[in-house]
Amino acid sequence: MKISFSNLKHQHTAVTFKIVLFLFCLLLSTWVVAQERNRFNTIDNKQYHLVKPGYDSNTVLQNPLNGWVMYASRNADVSYWDTTFFVPELGKKIKPIDYASACYVRTSWASLNPSENVYAWNDPNSKIAKLIKGAQNRGLPIAFRIVVDGRDQGANTPAFVYAAGAKFYLENKANPDRKTPYPQDPVFRKYYSKFIEAFAKEYNDSEKTSFIDAYGLGKWGEAHNVVYQDPGKSSDSAKTEQYKEEVLDWVTDLYTRNFTKVPLVINYHRLIGHPKSWAAANPNSRRLLEKAIHKGYSLRHDAFGMTGYYQQWEKDFAKSWNFKRPIIMEGGWIVSGTHRYWIDPSNQYREGHDEDVRKGEYEASAEAKVNMMDFRAGGETASWFTKAFPYVQKFISEGGYRLYPDEINLPVELSSGDVVNISHRWKNMGWGYCPNNIPQWNYKYKVAFALLNDRDEVVKAFVDLKSEPSNWIKNQPTKYIFNQRIQLPSGKYTWAIAIVDTTKNNRPGIKLAIKGKATPTGWNKLSQVIIK
Repeated sequence: MKISFSNLKHQHTAVTFKIVLFLFCLLLSTWVVAQERNRFNTIDNKQYHLVKPGYDSNTVLQNPLNGWVMYASRNADVSYWDTTFFVPELGKKIKPIDYASACYVRTSWASLNPSENVYAWNDPNSKIAKLIKGAQNRGLPIAFRIVVDGRDQGANTPAFVYAAGAKFYLENKANPDRKTPYPQDPVFRKYYSKFIEAFAKEYNDSEKTSFIDAYGLGKWGEAHNVVYQDPGKSSDSAKTEQYKEEVLDWVTDLYTRNFTKVPLVINYHRLIGHPKSWAAANPNSRRLLEKAIHKGYSLRHDAFGMTGYYQQWEKDFAKSWNFKRPIIMEGGWIVSGTHRYWIDPSNQYREGHDEDVRKGEYEASAEAKVNMMDFRAGGETASWFTKAFPYVQKFISEGGYRLYPDEINLPVELSSGDVVNISHRWKNMGWGYCPNNIPQWNYKYKVAFALLNDRDEVVKAFVDLKSEPSNWIKNQPTKYIFNQRIQLPSGKYTWAIAIVDTTKNNRPGIKLAIKGKATPTGWNKLSQVIIK
C-alpha cells in the first residue's frame, strides 16, 4: 500500500488545529465563568453583585449649571421656542431647545420694571412674561442679566428713576433717552435695590432660574466701561479705584443677600468695573473679582474665541479657579454680519468660514474647562447647527460635567434588619465639574440608593451623605463605602441609584450618564435583591 506523506501531514495539521481550538474554547469559557464569578463576592456572609453600568457618552443631559444655553431676545416672540435648523450630519431638522439646559435673557431694568411698583412678570400679556412662560412650559429654566447702561441700547434704566432725581451721564445729546446712571448715586441705588428685592422674590427659585448674571453695570452689562463721572472731565485715578471697589461691594452684597438659592456669576474681566474697555489688566482686578467669588459668585466671560480680547490674563484667571467655581462662556465674535471675525489676531478664522470661529470657541472652552456654552440668537445658533454641529456633539460628550457610577457592589439577598455595605465608585467623564460646593447649592446633591417595587415605585431611599460630586474630577475615580440597615417586608425588590436634591425631598436632581432609560421619577435601575 502506498502511503502519502502529504496526506498524513494535512491530517496531522487538522488534528492539531482542532486540539488548539478546543483548548482555546475551554480557556475562554473558563475565563468567562471566572469573570462572572468575579461579579459576585461575599461580605459578612452575604452575597454581593458587582454591577458595572454601561456608560452613555452621547445623550444630552439637561442638568443644572451644565450644557448648552439657548439665548432669547427681550423682544422674542413665543414662537422662537419652535425654531428649527437643518443639521447636515443628522439629515434632519432639530430644535435648539432640545439641546439646551437653560435659556439666557439679557434684558433691561426698564423692560422688567417700566414704572414704579410695576413688574413685567406680573403681567401675563407682556412680551417678557410670555417669553419666560414659553421657556418654563418647555421645562427650561431661565437665566438673566439686567442691563442699566444706556449708551448703546437706549433707555435701559426706567424713566421714573431719573424723574426721582438719579444723576446720570449722557454721552450724546442727540439721543436724550440714552442715559446712563452713576452707580454710586443714592437715588439710583434706592430704586435698583427695591427692584432686585422684588426680582428675587419671583426668581430666587432653582426650579425657575438657572443662574443670575449678577453685576450688570457697564456697556452691555459686561462689567467694563463703567461710568462713575463724566469721562470728559478730568478724573482722579485714586477716586476711580475707590468707586470701583465700593460699587462692586454694594452690587454683589445686594445680589447675594437676595439670591440665596440661585447661582450668581460675574464677568472675570481684566478691567472689572473700570471706565475703560481695552487696556492691560488693572492691578486691582484679581482682588476685586476674588472678593465677589468669596461671597459666592461663579465665573463667566463674554469674549471666548476673540483672542485679542480674551487674553492670557483671562486664561490664567480661569485656570486658577478650575474645580473651585464653574465657568460659563459666551462667544465674542458675532459671525452673522456684525463683526469682521477674520481679523482676529490668531489668524485662524477665514472670511466666510464662521465654522472656524465655532472651532476657536470650542477650543478656548476646553482650555478653560467651562460648564456651559452658548447658543446665541439668530445667526450664531444657525452657525452651530448648520456648519459646526460636530462641536455641538463634542461639547455634549466632553464638556461640563458628565457623572457616571462605573462600579457598584450590591447585596443579592439579605434579611430584613441586616446592615449592608454598598461600595460605589464614580467618574466624571467631562472636563468641567459639578459645582455642588457653591454657597447657593450648599452641597445639596448627594448619591442615593433606592429599593423599587415591581411598579418602579420607591419603597425606601437611602442617601449617602459622605458622597460629594464636586470632588469628582476627570480621570480621578472616587470610591465610597456606604453602610445602611435595611428594614423592609420580605419580597423581591430592585436596586436603583440617583443623585438626589436633598432640599427637594431627595428627588433625583442630576441626570446620570448611564445607558438605559431611567424610571419616570429619575431613578436608574441596577439589579434585583431578595429580602427574606
